[in-house]
Amino acid sequence: MGCYHSRGRIFPEEEDPIILASETAFGVNDIEALFELFKSISGSVINDGLISKEEFQLAIFNNKTKENLFTSRVFVLFDVKRKGVIDFGDFVRALNVFHPNAPQEVKIDCFIERDDVKQMIDALLCEFEIKLSDDMIETIIQKTLLDADPNQDGKIDKFEWKNFVSQNPSLLKIMTLPYLRDITTIFPSFVFNSKVDDDIAT
Repeated sequence: MGCYHSRGRIFPEEEDPIILASETAFGVNDIEALFELFKSISGSVINDGLISKEEFQLAIFNNKTKENLFTSRVFVLFDVKRKGVIDFGDFVRALNVFHPNAPQEVKIDCFIERDDVKQMIDALLCEFEIKLSDDMIETIIQKTLLDADPNQDGKIDKFEWKNFVSQNPSLLKIMTLPYLRDITTIFPSFVFNSKVDDDIAT
Protein backbone atom coordinates (compact mmCIF):
# COMPACT_ATOMS: atom_id res chain seq x y z
CA MET A 1 0.00 0.00 0.00
CA GLY A 2 1.37 3.40 -1.02
CA CYS A 3 1.43 6.56 1.02
CA TYR A 4 0.74 10.21 0.29
CA HIS A 5 3.23 12.69 1.76
CA SER A 6 2.17 16.21 2.72
CA ARG A 7 4.77 18.48 4.33
CA GLY A 8 6.33 15.58 6.21
CA ARG A 9 3.01 13.99 7.17
CA ILE A 10 2.21 10.56 5.83
CA PHE A 11 -1.36 9.73 4.84
CA PRO A 12 -2.36 6.22 3.75
CA GLU A 13 -3.05 6.19 0.01
CA GLU A 14 -6.80 5.68 0.42
CA GLU A 15 -6.88 8.71 2.71
CA ASP A 16 -5.21 11.23 0.40
CA PRO A 17 -6.19 14.71 1.71
CA ILE A 18 -6.87 15.97 -1.83
CA ILE A 19 -9.36 13.16 -2.44
CA LEU A 20 -11.00 13.61 0.97
CA ALA A 21 -11.31 17.36 0.35
CA SER A 22 -12.94 16.71 -3.03
CA GLU A 23 -15.49 14.38 -1.41
CA THR A 24 -16.35 16.60 1.57
CA ALA A 25 -16.99 20.21 2.55
CA PHE A 26 -13.46 20.44 4.03
CA GLY A 27 -10.48 22.03 2.31
CA VAL A 28 -7.03 20.40 2.10
CA ASN A 29 -5.71 22.45 5.04
CA ASP A 30 -8.78 21.41 7.03
CA ILE A 31 -8.07 17.74 6.25
CA GLU A 32 -4.48 18.13 7.43
CA ALA A 33 -5.66 19.80 10.64
CA LEU A 34 -8.17 17.00 11.19
CA PHE A 35 -5.41 14.45 10.60
CA GLU A 36 -3.39 15.91 13.48
CA LEU A 37 -6.49 15.86 15.68
CA PHE A 38 -7.20 12.27 14.59
CA LYS A 39 -3.63 11.21 15.43
CA SER A 40 -3.85 12.73 18.89
CA ILE A 41 -7.09 10.83 19.60
CA SER A 42 -6.03 7.56 17.95
CA GLY A 43 -2.76 7.49 19.89
CA SER A 44 -4.26 8.26 23.29
CA VAL A 45 -4.54 4.61 24.39
CA ILE A 46 -2.91 2.49 21.67
CA ASN A 47 -0.89 4.14 18.92
CA ASP A 48 -2.26 2.05 16.04
CA GLY A 49 -3.61 4.75 13.71
CA LEU A 50 -7.22 3.89 14.55
CA ILE A 51 -9.71 5.28 17.07
CA SER A 52 -11.19 2.64 19.35
CA LYS A 53 -14.40 3.16 21.29
CA GLU A 54 -12.27 3.59 24.42
CA GLU A 55 -10.27 6.38 22.76
CA PHE A 56 -13.46 7.95 21.41
CA GLN A 57 -14.94 8.11 24.92
CA LEU A 58 -11.67 9.49 26.27
CA ALA A 59 -11.71 12.27 23.66
CA ILE A 60 -15.31 13.23 24.44
CA PHE A 61 -15.47 12.73 28.20
CA ASN A 62 -11.81 12.60 29.22
CA ASN A 63 -12.76 9.26 30.76
CA LYS A 64 -12.19 6.02 28.87
CA THR A 65 -14.35 3.94 31.22
CA LYS A 66 -17.50 6.08 31.26
CA GLU A 67 -20.32 4.19 29.56
CA ASN A 68 -22.71 6.47 27.72
CA LEU A 69 -25.52 5.58 25.31
CA PHE A 70 -25.14 8.79 23.36
CA THR A 71 -21.42 8.22 22.84
CA SER A 72 -22.11 4.66 21.74
CA ARG A 73 -24.61 5.85 19.13
CA VAL A 74 -22.25 8.54 17.81
CA PHE A 75 -19.40 6.02 17.70
CA VAL A 76 -21.55 3.77 15.49
CA LEU A 77 -22.13 6.73 13.12
CA PHE A 78 -18.37 7.20 12.80
CA ASP A 79 -17.63 3.48 12.48
CA VAL A 80 -19.15 3.25 8.99
CA LYS A 81 -17.31 0.02 8.12
CA ARG A 82 -18.62 -1.64 11.32
CA LYS A 83 -15.14 -2.82 12.31
CA GLY A 84 -15.27 -1.56 15.89
CA VAL A 85 -12.68 1.13 15.13
CA ILE A 86 -12.62 4.42 13.23
CA ASP A 87 -10.03 5.06 10.53
CA PHE A 88 -9.14 8.52 9.27
CA GLY A 89 -11.40 8.38 6.21
CA ASP A 90 -14.36 7.41 8.41
CA PHE A 91 -13.48 10.22 10.82
CA VAL A 92 -13.48 12.91 8.12
CA ARG A 93 -16.58 11.64 6.31
CA ALA A 94 -18.55 11.38 9.57
CA LEU A 95 -17.56 14.91 10.59
CA ASN A 96 -18.57 16.10 7.13
CA VAL A 97 -22.20 15.33 7.98
CA PHE A 98 -22.00 18.02 10.68
CA HIS A 99 -20.21 20.62 8.49
CA PRO A 100 -22.28 23.80 7.97
CA ASN A 101 -21.64 23.59 4.21
CA ALA A 102 -22.61 19.91 3.89
CA PRO A 103 -25.67 19.54 1.63
CA GLN A 104 -28.98 18.73 3.28
CA GLU A 105 -28.98 15.41 1.39
CA VAL A 106 -25.83 14.37 3.27
CA LYS A 107 -27.39 15.21 6.63
CA ILE A 108 -30.54 13.18 5.96
CA ASP A 109 -28.94 10.17 4.27
CA CYS A 110 -29.99 7.70 6.92
CA PHE A 111 -32.89 5.92 8.50
CA ILE A 112 -33.81 5.81 12.15
CA GLU A 113 -35.49 2.91 13.90
CA ARG A 114 -37.67 2.91 17.01
CA ASP A 115 -34.82 1.63 19.19
CA ASP A 116 -32.63 4.49 17.93
CA VAL A 117 -35.29 7.02 18.93
CA LYS A 118 -35.60 5.43 22.38
CA GLN A 119 -31.84 5.29 22.94
CA MET A 120 -31.37 8.91 21.89
CA ILE A 121 -34.21 10.10 24.15
CA ASP A 122 -32.85 8.03 27.05
CA ALA A 123 -29.36 9.40 26.45
CA LEU A 124 -30.51 13.02 26.27
CA LEU A 125 -32.58 12.65 29.44
CA CYS A 126 -29.58 11.09 31.18
CA GLU A 127 -27.21 13.81 29.96
CA PHE A 128 -29.48 16.56 31.29
CA GLU A 129 -30.34 14.55 34.43
CA ILE A 130 -34.06 14.67 33.64
CA LYS A 131 -36.13 11.91 35.20
CA LEU A 132 -39.36 10.92 33.46
CA SER A 133 -41.61 7.96 34.00
CA ASP A 134 -41.46 5.06 31.57
CA ASP A 135 -44.99 5.97 30.43
CA MET A 136 -43.94 9.54 29.65
CA ILE A 137 -40.88 8.37 27.69
CA GLU A 138 -43.08 5.93 25.76
CA THR A 139 -45.48 8.78 24.95
CA ILE A 140 -42.60 10.90 23.61
CA ILE A 141 -41.37 8.02 21.45
CA GLN A 142 -44.85 7.30 20.08
CA LYS A 143 -45.48 10.98 19.33
CA THR A 144 -42.13 11.29 17.54
CA LEU A 145 -42.75 8.18 15.45
CA LEU A 146 -46.33 9.22 14.71
CA ASP A 147 -45.12 12.55 13.36
CA ALA A 148 -42.04 11.28 11.54
CA ASP A 149 -43.10 7.79 10.43
CA PRO A 150 -46.44 8.22 8.62
CA ASN A 151 -46.44 4.71 7.11
CA GLN A 152 -45.93 3.32 10.65
CA ASP A 153 -43.39 0.67 9.62
CA GLY A 154 -41.35 1.29 12.76
CA LYS A 155 -38.50 3.21 11.11
CA ILE A 156 -37.97 6.69 9.77
CA ASP A 157 -36.55 6.30 6.26
CA LYS A 158 -34.75 8.95 4.23
CA PHE A 159 -37.93 10.22 2.53
CA GLU A 160 -39.82 10.44 5.83
CA TRP A 161 -36.88 12.13 7.55
CA LYS A 162 -36.63 14.68 4.73
CA ASN A 163 -40.33 15.52 5.11
CA PHE A 164 -40.03 15.65 8.89
CA VAL A 165 -37.03 17.99 8.67
CA SER A 166 -38.80 20.24 6.14
CA GLN A 167 -41.59 20.65 8.72
CA ASN A 168 -39.09 21.04 11.58
CA PRO A 169 -36.06 22.82 10.06
CA SER A 170 -34.51 23.46 13.47
CA LEU A 171 -33.63 19.73 13.59
CA LEU A 172 -30.81 20.28 11.08
CA LYS A 173 -29.20 22.72 13.49
CA ILE A 174 -28.62 19.76 15.81
CA MET A 175 -26.70 18.11 12.95
CA THR A 176 -24.46 21.14 12.33
CA LEU A 177 -21.27 22.11 14.14
CA PRO A 178 -20.50 25.70 12.97
CA TYR A 179 -16.86 25.56 14.11
CA LEU A 180 -16.08 22.90 11.51
CA ARG A 181 -16.20 25.67 8.90
CA ASP A 182 -13.13 27.23 10.51
CA ILE A 183 -11.33 24.13 11.74
CA THR A 184 -7.88 25.56 10.98
CA THR A 185 -8.73 28.69 12.99
CA ILE A 186 -10.01 26.68 15.94
CA PHE A 187 -6.83 24.57 15.92
CA PRO A 188 -4.14 27.11 14.86
CA SER A 189 -1.33 24.76 15.85
CA PHE A 190 -2.58 22.36 13.17
CA VAL A 191 -2.24 24.84 10.29
CA PHE A 192 0.53 23.77 7.93
CA ASN A 193 -0.02 26.02 4.90
CA SER A 194 -0.19 23.07 2.56
CA LYS A 195 1.47 23.51 -0.81
CA VAL A 196 -1.75 22.15 -2.33
CA ASP A 197 -4.27 24.90 -3.09
CA ASP A 198 -7.71 24.15 -1.65
CA ASP A 199 -9.22 25.31 -4.95
CA ILE A 200 -7.67 22.28 -6.67
CA ALA A 201 -9.76 19.93 -4.55
CA THR A 202 -13.06 21.76 -5.12
